[in-house]
Amino acid sequence: MSALSPSIVFDDFLRVDIRVGTIVAAEPFPEARKPAIKMRIDFGPEVGEKKSSAQITVHYTPEELPGRKVMAVVNFPPRQIGKFMSEVLVLGYEDAQGAIVLAVPDKDVPDGARLM
Repeated sequence: MSALSPSIVFDDFLRVDIRVGTIVAAEPFPEARKPAIKMRIDFGPEVGEKKSSAQITVHYTPEELPGRKVMAVVNFPPRQIGKFMSEVLVLGYEDAQGAIVLAVPDKDVPDGARLM
């Protein structure tokens, strides 16, 4: 996606609930069509622990992910990916080769903090 998306109003942005969470567990997802990692992420007491999968295997291994902070959209409906139910959309950016790099806060913030 290189072109700009259509303009939206500020209220549209406010409807997207992006929170920070800490990855508590990660494992390979060999059943996925494209290489991916399954994760459990703690978003604090208001949101709780949620599951997600992400195609981040170029830059990350399951062993290095627990304890890392990530940002995710927490108010999309769950999505079935094979036999796995993904509950949140972990956010990232494509690098120059198209591999995903996680979007993360650059300072420590509490789990469940909302993007403002």
